[in-house]
Parts: sequence; C-alpha cells; structure tokens
Amino acid sequence: MTGVHTYASDVAFTPAVKAIQARKGSREAYGRVEQRGWRTEVDEDLEAFLTEANSLYFATAAADGQPYIQHRGGPKGFLKVLDKRTLAFADYAGNQQYLTQGNLSENAKAYIFVMDYAHRRRVKIWGEARVVEDDEALLEALMPQGYRARPEQVIVFKIAAWDTNCPQHIPQKFDASDVAAALAARDQRIAELEAQVAALKGQAAEENG
Repeated sequence: MTGVHTYASDVAFTPAVKAIQARKGSREAYGRVEQRGWRTEVDEDLEAFLTEANSLYFATAAADGQPYIQHRGGPKGFLKVLDKRTLAFADYAGNQQYLTQGNLSENAKAYIFVMDYAHRRRVKIWGEARVVEDDEALLEALMPQGYRARPEQVIVFKIAAWDTNCPQHIPQKFDASDVAAALAARDQRIAELEAQVAALKGQAAEENG
C-alpha cells in the first residue's frame, strides 16, 4: 500500500477530515475508534457477508483525482476471498469503456462498497487494486460456474482497512429471486392447508352422512 498511516482508519480519516471532525465535535469519539482500530484482514463475519453478496460498487479515481464508481454483480459469492488481505473477482466483458482499468493503471487506490438491503447492512473496504489480464487459471477459478457472462480479466484488491456502518437510513429492499422464493413457499403452504381443509370437510361429510 502506498502511504504510511498511524492507524488503519487514516486511509479515510485524512488530516482534512480530522480537522472537520474537530470543528464539528466528533473528533474525540472517532479518536477512540482509531484506538480500537479498523479491521485490516478478512474475518469470519466479513467472509460470510461477502459469500452472500451478489452486488457491489467499485470506486476508482484518475491520476488527477476524478472519481468514478462502477457496479459489479454476479451470483452470490462472486467476490472471492483469496487470503486474509486479498479479494478478487472475474471482470466480465462490458461496454469497453475501460474507465476502471484506465484509472487503476495510473492510480491503484480503490474502494469497495457492499450493501445488503434485505438485512440493512453495509461494508466499506479501502485498498488498492490491479487488473490481471494474463492468468487464465485465476480467471477460471474466479468465474462462477454456469454464469452467463464472458470473463475478460481479473481484478485483484488488496485490503488496507474495512469497516461497517449502522443501518440508519438504509431502505429495506429484497431481491426479486428472494421474493419469488418466499411467495412460492407461501403458495405451497396455502395449497397444503387447503388440501387439509378439504380432507377434513370430506371426513366430516362422511361422518354426518
């Protein structure tokens, strides 16, 4: 990682940020956060969270600081944990603008934002990323089996720090597939209950006949 930080959270809490925190009264509280430390390695909770993720936002910036954010999605678990400090995913062929790859070629700093709307959870991951174009074995290992997309390359992400946010203001939303599964389970249960009611009615009719 470029740059030297006293605390892992310094990747986000720059001197300018700390100055504003001091002016607005939150520096003392975030000073205690610094002492506790943001996490810098994947733990069991983060790995479990990422295993369920089917969507993320990937942010980069050009050399002059112009930001860009791009959505990446796939089957659950498409973002893989390679080791305690490294994440990676297969980058599918798209519109061939290559904004993310161009940014990373001159500025390795990157950011991953993963939102779980159903459970109102979010994870923020700071780090550096690189594009790998010449590792077919890695690309094959990262490509979700049976997923209809053409993998073009791999993005490898080295973690500098990660943190979570409170659920405040996160709207609760559900994936269409999850809603469909819940409705199917409900409909099946209704059908079972209706069959039971019909059987009881038939039994009652026989007893009273």
